[in-house]
Amino acid sequence: MNTLAAFKESLQHSSPETHHSAMLKSLWYDGKGDWDKAHAQVDQLNDKDAAWVHAYLHRKEGDLWNADYWYARAKKIRPSSSLQEEWENLVEQFL
Repeated sequence: MNTLAAFKESLQHSSPETHHSAMLKSLWYDGKGDWDKAHAQVDQLNDKDAAWVHAYLHRKEGDLWNADYWYARAKKIRPSSSLQEEWENLVEQFL
């Protein structure tokens, strides 16, 4: 699965692909509406990619102060795009 469309189709399954990175698993759980499982995938990771997904999740949660902290750790700036657009951009980045 290497396209956004295929990733979105995989949301019909009961679990993410086992070979996916923690970032993609997090985005998969978020796509399924399970913020807690999405957050658990990246919460203990310290690299920039995980921080970027972590930032998105806190932005989605509405905790903008915390989101901005994680965007800074990821060396990113909170986007002005919609949450859906950011989710899709993140999925494409990590596929």
